[in-house]
Amino acid sequence: MNNSTKDIHLYTASTMNGWKPVIFLEEAGVEYDLTHIDFSKKEQKDPEYMKLNPNGRIPTIVDRSNDDFAVFESGAILWYLAEKYGKFLPEDPKLRSETLQWVMFQMGGIGPMMGQAMYFQRIAAKQGEEHPFPIKRYVDESRRLMEVLNTRLEGRTYLVNDEFTIADIAIYPWARAYYWANVSVEGLSHLQEWFDRIDAREATQRALTIPKAFPAFFGKGDVVAQERENADRFKSDVKNIK
Repeated sequence: MNNSTKDIHLYTASTMNGWKPVIFLEEAGVEYDLTHIDFSKKEQKDPEYMKLNPNGRIPTIVDRSNDDFAVFESGAILWYLAEKYGKFLPEDPKLRSETLQWVMFQMGGIGPMMGQAMYFQRIAAKQGEEHPFPIKRYVDESRRLMEVLNTRLEGRTYLVNDEFTIADIAIYPWARAYYWANVSVEGLSHLQEWFDRIDAREATQRALTIPKAFPAFFGKGDVVAQERENADRFKSDVKNIK
């Protein structure tokens, strides 16, 4: 029996989506319990875990203070936590809508496009499945989305109302991993200044080490070794069609 008095139990791993609720909780100063989901052991497909998250992905939270209510999908988790704790979400209805729009921009655009750019280059290609057409398609579209962000950030400190919101939390770990997707941010000065501001936020940077750091996503550390580790985690997902 779990006797923890912490409201939130977070199930996650060190990925861009997996870090989003960690960033929120660390920035908000909310104590939480953490279960690290190990992809190499397929723990995300464990039947008990899939009772919480029927999609078999990370992250997931369980709110013990709300009848063990489970929430999956990282954007939905951010919205739930923002409403629960009254943080990183403006009260004004129009600004709340703007915030949600930018969260959806990440969920529907940046995440899928950059995720595929990363997959085809860092996983599939490393397993002998290198396909130039989809790589170019996803890298080019990711660059376009970075340009949209750059335009939005001109004259702004953060994405909405010059305050740090869940929109910034949702987008930052993805956009900041432009290196891993081989997407250029050359010439995007407003975006790069936004990176610098969030790079300086101690709680966010601490979150990027939980459950463990993966600096290669950001072009740091032993990139070759971590690239191999990452590719090996998903080796079984790559089907050899030759």
